[in-house]
Amino acid sequence: MFNPTFEITNKILVNISKIEASEEVIKHSPLLPLWEKQFKEEALIRSAYHGTHIEGNNLHKDDAKDILLGRDVIGRPRDIQEIINYRKVIEFIDDEANKKINKISEQIIKKLHRILTDKILVNEQIGEYRTKQVIIRNSANGEVTFRPPPPIEVPFLMREFIYWINRDDKDKLHPVLKAGIAHHELVRIHPFLDGNGRVSRVLATLILFLGGYDIRRFFSLEEYYDKDAITYYQNLQKASAGDLSSWLEYFTSGAGIEFEKVKTKILKLSKDVKLKEKFGGRQIFLTERQMKMIEYVQEIGYIQNQTFGDVFPDVSEDTVLRDLQDMIKKGLIKKIGSTKSARYAMV
Repeated sequence: MFNPTFEITNKILVNISKIEASEEVIKHSPLLPLWEKQFKEEALIRSAYHGTHIEGNNLHKDDAKDILLGRDVIGRPRDIQEIINYRKVIEFIDDEANKKINKISEQIIKKLHRILTDKILVNEQIGEYRTKQVIIRNSANGEVTFRPPPPIEVPFLMREFIYWINRDDKDKLHPVLKAGIAHHELVRIHPFLDGNGRVSRVLATLILFLGGYDIRRFFSLEEYYDKDAITYYQNLQKASAGDLSSWLEYFTSGAGIEFEKVKTKILKLSKDVKLKEKFGGRQIFLTERQMKMIEYVQEIGYIQNQTFGDVFPDVSEDTVLRDLQDMIKKGLIKKIGSTKSARYAMV
């Protein structure tokens, strides 16, 4: 029976405290929808780029962005396909989390692999467990660094693994630790001929989503791993001896850094102190045009009738005034003066 060995060290506790603190700030930030959309798009680009770059994808980050925006890019067909597949897999786990599924099945893990390796591996290998023994070598010196379990053991090990993920007492384990353990164990079993690292990283993200640690889908753990891939692989290898403590220190540290980064960005954008105090955890839903007004007022200090045409050249003055009236009702904007020279400023 799969029973991971680890110690909850002081470092792990500190990292989880940082994650919890960031999560609290992020969940109660008055972040507005336009920024949410932008954050999600940025996180998707970072996940797709870094999640494939760490595996040897040669495309530049700007190329990954262009591919995700549907633009033509010159590059190896495999590299381009990997980026497309990564977007699809992020969309898939997003959908699964939105459905609030209560179990992660073998079918879901195989589906992750099918999406990630579509048009990259031959059909017989897509979403199917390996039937050959594989070894992991150091690319620099050819030395064998890891020998995964024999293929005959893979189905049995995966059943044990799935049982552990879905067991009744799963709620006793912090979701971040559960995600880290799952990440390592899937890499250790190495159930597929290729794509195991990508599946492991995506599975860990899905577990975080389902455990309530989605921070609005703004984060990308892949970037943390890719920025120091040597340390990432060293920590995975170190844990293969059986004790996952140091791996979990590394994993929780990465989650803490990424969550902190998102928190800092959100606080910077939600920079109006009065706005934060007034609305606390409540979200204010605005149109993109209203969002542009808020950004303009925060930067300039106010907006006037005379400047409507500069900010919104293709929108009538009446339409802008209607938008402003709506924001006045919501308690975001106040009107100063009553003539044509009236100014609209933050409350």
